[in-house]
Amino acid sequence: MDVSESHPLFPTYTKYPITLLKGEGSRVWDDQGKEYLDCMSGIAVCNLGHVPMKVKQRIQEQLEQLWHVSNLFHIPNQQKLAQMLADHSCMDHVFFCNSGAEANEAAIKCARRYQQRVLGNNRYEIITFEKSFHGRTMATLTATGQDKVKDGFFPLPAGFTYAPYNEIEGVKDKITDRTAAVLVELVQGEGGVYPANPGFVTELSALCQEHGLLLIIDEVQTGMGRTGKLFAYEHYGIEPDIITLAKGLASGFPIGAMMGKKKLRNAFSAGTHASTFGGAPLAAAAGLATLETILEERLYSRAEEMGEYALRRLSDQLCHYAVVRAIRGIGLLLGIECRVPVAPIIQELLQPGLLVLAAGANVIRFIPNLYITEEEIDQAVGILTAVLERY
Repeated sequence: MDVSESHPLFPTYTKYPITLLKGEGSRVWDDQGKEYLDCMSGIAVCNLGHVPMKVKQRIQEQLEQLWHVSNLFHIPNQQKLAQMLADHSCMDHVFFCNSGAEANEAAIKCARRYQQRVLGNNRYEIITFEKSFHGRTMATLTATGQDKVKDGFFPLPAGFTYAPYNEIEGVKDKITDRTAAVLVELVQGEGGVYPANPGFVTELSALCQEHGLLLIIDEVQTGMGRTGKLFAYEHYGIEPDIITLAKGLASGFPIGAMMGKKKLRNAFSAGTHASTFGGAPLAAAAGLATLETILEERLYSRAEEMGEYALRRLSDQLCHYAVVRAIRGIGLLLGIECRVPVAPIIQELLQPGLLVLAAGANVIRFIPNLYITEEEIDQAVGILTAVLERY
């Protein structure tokens, strides 16, 4: 479908020249009947693949009962989902919203209010990192360490400062008596698929404890099994104060979550924050079925296994190509860094039926669903090889 200048949609997305109508597992089909192998998963959203049966059934059941009710009432599935998230993390409390940006917005507010109203100081600044991405609201785009997302939106909210990623001395240089928290991705997805170094994360956690700062981990893209653990922070042997979730939490149904330690409970007391649709019955049902599936089938372990296989196959086939600079990542969040802009390459990959996306100008992001098979990985690597050998 061609969206012309006269179409009422704002042109905020650079769209692929295809219209997808159907999905099942790792496959999607367009309006011409063409089949594609989907290795972008709705940008790390469809962790269970397209239209997973258990989630579909749970949503259908909920559709017959109740679609929406205000958060002024108890919502059973919301409470069950919160309990399950707490039981399988180091967190104690959960706030539900609708997206990753909203989850990070909630984290920023919670951190500031904890410092100012619970501890009684005037700390409000958040340290984030260069090349990070945290969302598109005014606060979260300001938290993002990329200038391109801020163009034309000035003046930006005060209270954010940026340190070099994976450099602890740079963080130390940014700490002042106004610093409230540090917000970090353990894999910078949009910024180029850069995992955090274990030593840096260990030092960062200790530094936050030393200075009384909250450590906020943005798990919007890394959470829900994608990296080989249910949450990426589990790879690093630390316990953050807050984690944020969204993309993979409900198999494509809009939901986000901010999870925090018990000490933060009084920072988010009645009336301090809200979300009309956050954790409503349909979203909670989808989230609960998704999380149950991930845990029951240990899909995080499968992500680790298939991620290692994919990284090995990509390295074996592509590392000798001059166009490829590096291949990196963790679990099923992988990046192929090229020496040329990847947008034309991604467009070429559509013809043989492979869907991937960029992570910055020069990185192809490979983020298939957690059920992907070795055969499907081999198919994807074969298509990538055939296209990249021409560069």
